[in-house]
Amino acid sequence: EELLGKFRKEDCATKEEEEKVVIASKFAALPWRTKREDVVKACQASVKRLGGKPIDLYQIHFPNAWSNAEYWDGLADAHDLGLVKSVGVSNYGVDALRACHASLSARGIKLATNQIQMSLLYRWPLENGLLDACKELDVKVLSYSPLALGFLTGKYDRDNLPSGPRSKIGGQLFEDGASYERLLDTMKNVAGEHGGAPLSQVAINWAIAKGTIPIPGARNIRQVKQNLATLDWSLTAEEEKMLDDASAKVTGFVTPDKNPFPRKDVNTGLAMYDS
Repeated sequence: EELLGKFRKEDCATKEEEEKVVIASKFAALPWRTKREDVVKACQASVKRLGGKPIDLYQIHFPNAWSNAEYWDGLADAHDLGLVKSVGVSNYGVDALRACHASLSARGIKLATNQIQMSLLYRWPLENGLLDACKELDVKVLSYSPLALGFLTGKYDRDNLPSGPRSKIGGQLFEDGASYERLLDTMKNVAGEHGGAPLSQVAINWAIAKGTIPIPGARNIRQVKQNLATLDWSLTAEEEKMLDDASAKVTGFVTPDKNPFPRKDVNTGLAMYDS
């Protein structure tokens, strides 16, 4: 945040240029943070680090096992204090999304976003009603990991797996009865219809076609430019269906039960996370 605030101040020649910079930040729902004031204090510290300007989007990073309603009050307080322009959540399931939306609406504040994992290899939000619920409530979906830890870029094969924990995931994908490789082949066919676009652009455009705002990672300027060039083209309805059909057959990737987020608020019984 300090670096972003520094860059915005030093690299923007005019106030108009500064206004074009959109910054999102998050509140970490750590177990010892249990009060609405904790959200406000953390937000105030973020605003200070960013140079004193209101944050464009401030999100709860993940659900906690308790105090979730207090966090929503804290988001609303931060909004009313002018610390933030809009508020959102991350990794919220259907029930938690509806409860947070209702809580904020009671104070006249819109729940702007839900940042969730979604990709051609992680389709759970499409299948369990989460994406539909977001659309129903007019909550924008920020889809993170749209490249599925790099497994949708064409970078890896049976003889070239990533190191570390991803190696096991890669092994599972390639053991999946060739369905993962057929998905990659389908992506290559789609890419060929668009001037040999990188597979990463196919994956990102699929997330866009589902009505989400993908937020792919990038390690260097080349990858940033490559990701941005995704906006130069879009999938046809037929291509989207081809990718849907191929991806639906793939298993072996991360499943929701392997993710670390609390499933339920122990005080209220509210289901917090589903995918």
